[in-house]
Amino acid sequence: MYLLDTDTLSALHKDNPHVIARVSQADAKVATTIITKLEILRGRIEFVRKAATGAEVLRAQQWLNRSEELLALLEIIPFDAAAGTLFDGLRTAPGLGKIGRADLLIASIALA
Repeated sequence: MYLLDTDTLSALHKDNPHVIARVSQADAKVATTIITKLEILRGRIEFVRKAATGAEVLRAQQWLNRSEELLALLEIIPFDAAAGTLFDGLRTAPGLGKIGRADLLIASIALA
């Protein structure tokens, strides 16, 4: 399984040719996590909410719709009890203090 993180999914959303080629050549299922889904949608919703003009609202709404369509094509891997146990270990592990919370959550899901 290929588990796309937020940066990679954003690049796919922006039609990055390298990411498109890599995903299209994948010999396994391509999925993402609930954390990435939340990050993507939160960003798009904020873009709609903060749009200053009608034209910006329309554009932001189009990006939100496109993001929802892309997410609908992927399996969304949830955060489960196994990921919770791993997360508790990772967040207190020495040397991982500089890694962001969302990245630790995604790593926990991937490892589980």
